Amino acid sequence: MSDSAQTAADPEADAETEADQQAATEAEPVTDGSSSIVRALENAGVEHAFGVQGGAIMPVYDALWDSEIEHVTMAHEQGASHAADAYGVVAGSPGIALATSGPGATNLVTGIADANMDSDAMVALTGQVPSDMVGSDAFQETDTTGVTMPITKHNWFANSADTIGETVGNAFALAESGRPGPTLVDLPKDVSFEETDVEPGEPELPAGQDPPTTADPENVEAAARAIERAEKPLLLLGGGVIKAEASETARAFARDHGIPVATTMPGIGTFPEDDELCLSWAGMHGTGYANMAITHTDCLIGVGTRFDDRLTGGIDTFAPEAEVVHVDIDPAEISKNIHADYPCIGDAGTVLDQLTDEMDHDPDAREWREQCQTWKDEYPMDYPVDKNAPLRPEFIVEAFDEATADNTIVTSGVGQHQMWAAQYWEFTEPRTWVSSHGLGTMGYGLPATIGARFAADADQDVVCFDGDGSFLMTLQELSVAVRENLDITVAVLNNEYVGMVRQWQDAFFEGRHMASEYNWMPEFDKLAEAFGAQGWRVDNYDEVAPAIEEALDYDGPSVIDFHIDPEANVYPMVASGAPNGKFALSEDQL
Repeated sequence: MSDSAQTAADPEADAETEADQQAATEAEPVTDGSSSIVRALENAGVEHAFGVQGGAIMPVYDALWDSEIEHVTMAHEQGASHAADAYGVVAGSPGIALATSGPGATNLVTGIADANMDSDAMVALTGQVPSDMVGSDAFQETDTTGVTMPITKHNWFANSADTIGETVGNAFALAESGRPGPTLVDLPKDVSFEETDVEPGEPELPAGQDPPTTADPENVEAAARAIERAEKPLLLLGGGVIKAEASETARAFARDHGIPVATTMPGIGTFPEDDELCLSWAGMHGTGYANMAITHTDCLIGVGTRFDDRLTGGIDTFAPEAEVVHVDIDPAEISKNIHADYPCIGDAGTVLDQLTDEMDHDPDAREWREQCQTWKDEYPMDYPVDKNAPLRPEFIVEAFDEATADNTIVTSGVGQHQMWAAQYWEFTEPRTWVSSHGLGTMGYGLPATIGARFAADADQDVVCFDGDGSFLMTLQELSVAVRENLDITVAVLNNEYVGMVRQWQDAFFEGRHMASEYNWMPEFDKLAEAFGAQGWRVDNYDEVAPAIEEALDYDGPSVIDFHIDPEANVYPMVASGAPNGKFALSEDQL
């Protein structure tokens, strides 16, 4: 008789098996502040955390020793915060970053500020000197809560082991609720060591923090009437749609009512770019046809967007003919930058469902859809290719797109390479575009790729587009990718410049390349091999496809150093503060 058959036939054996399983899964009781912190993370379902060890956070790391949570030691705390940020973007739940006190905490600040600007859910746990030494300028002391107060949804200074687990649970719940964002808990070393037997429960929101979900019915009704009477309606989908898991709802709304769609840059992936209604993304380097649609729409339906300056150009000239419907979960965003004629405060998916239920008929937008298609034909996203000239970066992005599946996750640093990746990759799914938008953090790409890889499905490729200047800022994290044998591919679009700065210097500073020439870069392919990764250098078109194929096939981290045309620029371009419809297609139009 098999073991399973014997167990099924023997009630006592069955009871013993259940008891053994229960004993195996029953957690050890909480004994101190550190074990309470870790238990709170486990209760929240945390599977990965990113950080760097150090003196004041050491008790928490010791408590992680027996936890199922996988800790990923990063090379630098900034890398930990970017990895945690990107992990949250891909996974849809807060990423966790840990650091010690003083410089460990301050090294997290850039990543926390980045997550705050992009409304990315993240929880930072920082060590702190013992409570009785706070304020004495002790070794590695920093007022971490004071430093991070302006760039977190909320932060806490833990003062009791009995409540520390609940506080961490509050931080987790708040980070992912409503408009997501980073939270932080500062953990004095003595509190981490302090004894307690208080078991933390499931993560709960702090009192009074329940966000709105359903918009005011009268406002929804008025917005629906405005959409119905529009002749040139435009749906503008922002990153908030992705965070609300409302992409499918938004797609259905657009298709059911025949409304063309533009996205913001953080909203890339909300609407498939191969759909005939899609105009891709708008703003400073968005498509000409998206910007023309914004300029001429008579009803702009903005969902989950904060209307930042890189989208709007000049405020006074943004969507000048439009009535504006603004759907957002954060009341502070309503009419902050662009006046909302029809404010609808609530969850993006819920409010779109409300609008759907309220709509009596579709807007008469057939001629408008035809006009949008005409703009697509007039302002195509194309570029010259001369096989005898230096490599065009756009060609490289498209070659990667062609070689990978639709669910590939694309990350980037910040600069020209970021814009080319966003422009020339055809995105069809949410949570596949991971970049630094509001803060514009160079160096974001590689650590974000590591975080994204841990959150991604096993069958998803993860490709990073980086610039030489951006890659240089955090390339030490390549050691982490090698140690963990992460299957990632980094494409360095190397033009030996801080390219976006050089482009602006040529356009607005009479070509004076002050501090933007980076002809002192290392050989990134050889540097990758020194770290233990695979490296390639590509200088001409014939080498592009084979290098991409080999890098994608390699089971581990790989870096391709593409030496591209140093004079390649990003167009279209809306000059800072200019009208969206006055985009330039070349430098002489700026």
